[in-house]
Amino acid sequence: MDKYVGKRLDGRYEIREIVGEGGMARVYKAFDNQENRMVAIKILKEEFLSNDEFLRRFKNESKAIAMLSHPNIVNVYDVSFGDLIQYIVMEYIEGITLKEYIENQGSLCWKDAVHFAMQILKGLQHAHDKGIVHRDVKPQNIMVLADGTIKVTDFGIARFSRSDQRTITDKAIGSVHYISPEQARGEKTDEKADIYSVGVMLYEMLTGKLPFQAESAVSVAIMQLQRDPQRPTEINASIPLGLEQITMHAMQKSQDKRYQSASEMLCDLNNFRKDPSLTFSYNYFVDDSPTRFVGGVVTPEPEVKQQKKTQKEKSGILPILLGITIAFVLAIIVLLIIFLPGLFGATGNNVQTPNFVGMKYEDIINNPEYDADFNFKEQWDHNSEHAIGYVFDQSIKEGAKIKDNADTDITLYISRGPKTVVVNDVYKMTEVRAINELEANKFKVIVTPMASEDVEKGYVIRTEPAKNAKVSEGSTVTIYVSTGKPTEYVAVPNVTGEPLEQAKEKLTDSKLLVVVEEVDIAWNEKYQPKGYVVRQSPESTGSKIAEGSTVTLYVSTGRYVADLKIDLPESHNGESICTVSLWQDGKEIMASANLDLTKVSSYTFEDVASKSKIAEFTVKIKGETSSSKDYMTIRVNYRASRESELVTVLSN
Repeated sequence: MDKYVGKRLDGRYEIREIVGEGGMARVYKAFDNQENRMVAIKILKEEFLSNDEFLRRFKNESKAIAMLSHPNIVNVYDVSFGDLIQYIVMEYIEGITLKEYIENQGSLCWKDAVHFAMQILKGLQHAHDKGIVHRDVKPQNIMVLADGTIKVTDFGIARFSRSDQRTITDKAIGSVHYISPEQARGEKTDEKADIYSVGVMLYEMLTGKLPFQAESAVSVAIMQLQRDPQRPTEINASIPLGLEQITMHAMQKSQDKRYQSASEMLCDLNNFRKDPSLTFSYNYFVDDSPTRFVGGVVTPEPEVKQQKKTQKEKSGILPILLGITIAFVLAIIVLLIIFLPGLFGATGNNVQTPNFVGMKYEDIINNPEYDADFNFKEQWDHNSEHAIGYVFDQSIKEGAKIKDNADTDITLYISRGPKTVVVNDVYKMTEVRAINELEANKFKVIVTPMASEDVEKGYVIRTEPAKNAKVSEGSTVTIYVSTGKPTEYVAVPNVTGEPLEQAKEKLTDSKLLVVVEEVDIAWNEKYQPKGYVVRQSPESTGSKIAEGSTVTLYVSTGRYVADLKIDLPESHNGESICTVSLWQDGKEIMASANLDLTKVSSYTFEDVASKSKIAEFTVKIKGETSSSKDYMTIRVNYRASRESELVTVLSN
């Protein structure tokens, strides 16, 4: 039996089982008694504990890695630098590796490949911005969650796990298929090495094959240096040309000819995703220099410079005359361009610019009326006031007159949705330090005093939202600061079902503090009108709590919410890969990611809200190439119990 399973580390982490093993470490599933959550703990193998250089780098870089906080990176919660054990405590992920996903699927449809690649690049860009390069990007280090979310794992190990000897051996076989040429040569690497690895993974997702395969790691590395991979479209003809160009550009052997940053590659993928017919002007680089193998390190032969000609070519009169003729012709063309429109009068009519703000970008560009009169450019950015895909600003304002069919571009600024950030862990910090750290991350801070048996006066007890929660940038965070041990204890009044002001008065009279949160009414909760208390925390149980403690009141918005489960057909217009969207009053309110109708029989729209007890929605299905089509109309009785028919199909 493993020596750690069943043991408790540092009196806190109960090791349950081994969930993975790599060349450098074993990963265990454990329970964190202090935070009451499951975690993953990576424990370095004992044979690496005697390497002083390795330990030095592990300590330095583990601290840096723990600073990473991004939705597409596995969170690191804790590190330990003991003499007998070195470990990293991470977020526990329920999912499979991208490698397993690819092996199960064979190859991915290009939309899913782009979806995964963009998430990986977002996580890598965050790390690169912090000065951290992964250096071991491969599908074995990418986790795929059930909802399609990607999590990049194993940051840091690769960048310091190489020994001083840079020979590529068979021990590297798990990674050598994805390493960049500069890594194969044992050279210093930067973030562009990660870009190359993402290109290889994108190649594998699209084709189901690795670009280079051989019997040994050294042979694969030599191929990484010498050969160009087979074009993805030669393996899978359905891959769009633009996506092939992006993939091959990321896999250029010269660092200077690759994407220079993850955000640069992200930009191309995003533009391609919105217009799959888009192509790029990248020239595929072919490395013609011979390569030799020296002492276990793959190195290119030095280039032989072409000798300069010793004699100057004689110049004649003909090239001079030809140059004069070309210049004369160009001058005439320029004059015609400038003066001809004025001679014959300008063409085109003045059109008034509409207000595009609040409209869905897809509806604008698909409207033939707009297409005839305007040239659109797009720019995507985060915006908290408009949903994803909706225009929140335009470069030429409403009412301005421009020439139709002219070269005047209108830039539409399209919402990516609100930018999400993670709430700082400021537990047990001083009030001043906690405020400074939260405000540095652009949070608005409210300080609420609270008595505490455990936390010293002046230190933070907890926050709301809780630490590590993902919220919109600029959100308000309430910090509860200890006033010291309580001197008196009071009973909590029951204020559920009462109007907010009356409830607050009762709690204040009881010497309790009040925090208010608005909530929708779930189907299994007793309905309360807008402004009335739906529930409270802590509840009134008869027991007493410290005077000055906080009671949270959850107050009704007057809206109802319920989960709507939709049964799906086996295909749509002959297509199996489709999206499902929910509409009300002619507006789309929710949409799924790509669904494979041969593998899923239903889809659930979660927390669908309505202001009325009875609401009607339309469900639409859209294939990859076919247009959106009404699938069914549903009527929801939000006051019905779960046992009653919550959803009634009116037409299908």
